[in-house]
Amino acid sequence: MIRVFHQYVSIKSILLVLLESVLIGVAILCAARVRFWQDPADFQIYIGYSGFLLQCFTVVATFQLCFYYYDFYSPRTFRGRTAQFVAVGQALGTGCLILGVTYVIFPDLLMGKGVLMLSLSFVAVFVILNRICLDRVWEFAAPRERVLILGTKELAFRVAREFVRRNDLNASVVGFVDSDGGGSVPRSWTAEYPVFDPTVGLEFIVARYEIDKVIVALEDRRGALPVKDLVRLRVRGIRIEDAHTTMAALSGRVWLNTVKPSWFVFTDGFHRSKTTLVLKRLIDLACSCVGMFLSLPIMALVALAIRLDSKGPVIYRQERVGWRGRCFEGLKFRSMTSEAEANGVQWASEADPRVTRVGKILRKYRLDELPQFVNVIRGDMSFVGPRPERPFFVEKLRAHISYYDERHSVRPGLTGWAQVQYRYGASIEDAYSKLEYDLFYLQNMSVLFDCAIILKTIRTVLTGHGAEPTLRDHQRVSQTSADCVSPDTKARAV
Repeated sequence: MIRVFHQYVSIKSILLVLLESVLIGVAILCAARVRFWQDPADFQIYIGYSGFLLQCFTVVATFQLCFYYYDFYSPRTFRGRTAQFVAVGQALGTGCLILGVTYVIFPDLLMGKGVLMLSLSFVAVFVILNRICLDRVWEFAAPRERVLILGTKELAFRVAREFVRRNDLNASVVGFVDSDGGGSVPRSWTAEYPVFDPTVGLEFIVARYEIDKVIVALEDRRGALPVKDLVRLRVRGIRIEDAHTTMAALSGRVWLNTVKPSWFVFTDGFHRSKTTLVLKRLIDLACSCVGMFLSLPIMALVALAIRLDSKGPVIYRQERVGWRGRCFEGLKFRSMTSEAEANGVQWASEADPRVTRVGKILRKYRLDELPQFVNVIRGDMSFVGPRPERPFFVEKLRAHISYYDERHSVRPGLTGWAQVQYRYGASIEDAYSKLEYDLFYLQNMSVLFDCAIILKTIRTVLTGHGAEPTLRDHQRVSQTSADCVSPDTKARAV
């Protein structure tokens, strides 16, 4: 399994990106060859033009960006062949519109002589054939990573369940080793995945079942951790991994109800180099200034729409908790009625009746956040980071959720990992789950990770679709809601 930003990603998705980038370039060459079929000399002159490679790169990058925004590389996107043809057509059409605008601004990038239009057919055919062939090859030839889980209690079961959910990784759970004296793995699982007796010997099990990775999922390691066996296996090249690290890499979140304070102390990550912080601040200033300039016409239209739609101020000013717990005045376009909090402070929800007609559109496309460019320029906020919360809710949440104040160790952001991964938060349970994503961001914060989050945010703004709640989210909330408000959860932070 390969990690990108400390998350496991599908090798198949990476192969698709690489292969289709090459195929788009090949499609351009094929189109040029067909265009100059009767004039080989003109073909050589055409592809020998000094700006031809840059023109090709522009086309490849544009189409790949469109494929990304149409979810071509998401392992959870399932399409039949007909739907794939339609999606390819939509992505290529969008790409042509973007290229048209690009060519108006930068005419030297124009790929003329009709080659671009000819290449569209080749791209569509190559992409569909590539996916059909790769699906067939992957089904029979892709190597599977065999995983053994050390433990049989709740933590071990959760690790196994995450591996089953991430079936795109081509990893299979071989079984469990009962090193912690029996546990809570359901019978339906033990019927499919064997539970090995630890007296057999961990080395024997690994050799017998050709194990590639051992996940240590012991809730109490005292007297149960086979240290000598693990050392021998590690030296022989078998990967040994802690369950909490595995869970974070599989899900992109820190599972708070399974980690102990020692994990935060000894785990990798949570580095904040001065270089990273300086680069992050420079990117914040550059992106905010450009964003302010480009969005001025949109902000003018939004302000007019708010003024015509309902009574009240256009800009809504609200106190928020920021870096190191300091409060600042956050700016947003007003999306609710002016009497929204006449009955006191309350959570905002996805289908909040207090939201105005214009406000629904603003919130769907995140346009109500545009004035916060000013907060970023001031230094109150960053472009990417945990979303700032109101002091009233911060006091409530820090009393119920362990480690909540750790999210204030960086500047809050216009967007963040929790915002692109999790649905709209409207309760303590939602705040608990979003904190898990925020802690994962803090652990792996980097400039490149910020760029990936910004790309996801742009897709949300363009499509109007944010992170959708999944069955796992609902199951996860129901499992942790009791924990996140219990005294035991607070005790773990002590």
